[in-house]
Amino acid sequence: MDLTVLAYVIYLAVSIGLTVWVARTLSSNGRIFLADVLHGDERLADAVNHLLVVGFYLVNLGFVALYLKRANGVEDARGLFEALSVKLGVVLLVLGVMHLGNVYVLNKIRRRGLMEREQYPPVDSDGWTEPNGPAPAGV
Repeated sequence: MDLTVLAYVIYLAVSIGLTVWVARTLSSNGRIFLADVLHGDERLADAVNHLLVVGFYLVNLGFVALYLKRANGVEDARGLFEALSVKLGVVLLVLGVMHLGNVYVLNKIRRRGLMEREQYPPVDSDGWTEPNGPAPAGV
């Protein structure tokens, strides 16, 4: 077997394995975070979680497929390891950036939801509120 083909096979096996492992880890651990972001709506959290996993698979596996082609053939074992290290390193970076992007967006949504829950009542019509509650009657 040609070393270039061997590099392709190893690259695809490791990349697909990493993508599946990361997606399962994010899905199982991210469900709790999504439930909090979505104010405890478990069904909606499950649906969003599933949609995020499908999108994660599509983007990452599409990238892995597009990044498969090697300009130069692999001539020896050293070239095989060098080609694999570059390709797998880029795949790992893309997986990490995708994960951080998801966490960033979900955290922004969560923060907005927390701010909406913590709104204070409006100020009285006279524009004055007592710092420790309303003043006692007759004062």
